[in-house]
Amino acid sequence: MSLFLAIDAGGTKADYLLADESSVLSTARSATIKRMRVPADVANANLTAALGQLESQSGRSLADVGVTCIGTAGDTVPLVTDWLRRELGTRVGGQLLLLGDVEIALDAAFPASHGVLILAGTGSNVRGRAPNGSMAGAGGYGPMLADQGSGHRIGQQALREIFRAIDEDRETSLLTAVLAHWGLQDIDELVSHANTCELTEFAALTPLVQFSALAGDKVALDLLVREGRELAYLAVLTHRKLEKIEGGSIAPRFAFAGSVLTHVTPLRDAVIAALRMQFPEAEIQTEPAAPVQGALFRARQAGARSLRES
Repeated sequence: MSLFLAIDAGGTKADYLLADESSVLSTARSATIKRMRVPADVANANLTAALGQLESQSGRSLADVGVTCIGTAGDTVPLVTDWLRRELGTRVGGQLLLLGDVEIALDAAFPASHGVLILAGTGSNVRGRAPNGSMAGAGGYGPMLADQGSGHRIGQQALREIFRAIDEDRETSLLTAVLAHWGLQDIDELVSHANTCELTEFAALTPLVQFSALAGDKVALDLLVREGRELAYLAVLTHRKLEKIEGGSIAPRFAFAGSVLTHVTPLRDAVIAALRMQFPEAEIQTEPAAPVQGALFRARQAGARSLRES
């Protein structure tokens, strides 16, 4: 019986499924294997541990895999693709499919069907597929240019809102929360740290913003609502692009993926409310999609196609 390996390389973590034609045999999760985030030896160790866990749980050899599908950001970047092809090629049998992380998330939400996938984790992206199979999207240009509704953007905007509140002589609990999180003593230290720290540190502030928002902090709540509306706007743009591609109206369908849309409820609620304003009749999947399931769908599709062609 053919085996299929599905990997969602994600951002700060990676998810793995080993399956046959009808069932999942084993699962694993590792720290990141993104070469744009960690050096080769770290990514290699994380990948090795996860693949070993899959074999141990299932009692099957990865040499028997017929198709592997991996979804990752940077699927057109040689640093990423060359490393993945080399490392998986020496450890796993069969064909390798390399797809974008949003593409597999879209397949998880709408397998072989149309819809718009809104992805917000450390970064963000919106992509959709028309009934005729054509793709379109909006956003996804990285932390310096876009990333609306992402963890990075929320953390960055939280810092800006703190200093806007200071300038306008308003109170926000975000200041105390951020100082405590970063172990800083005062505003001067915050200015210095925020302007010199790694960009990855901004996304870690997202839980603080959610906590403050749920505790009634207006600055934090307004920030999350605004970011949610911006994500919804990208989704509306994407749906309109799909209709233009299709040459007529199509039923609006939306789904979510990513840690922010999974856990940051005020932002997710704002996205849903904004989409309902535009499309009262829209199908909205409120349960976030698991992108690794989309990778499994694509691997099985490729396996079935190979059988038909053989």
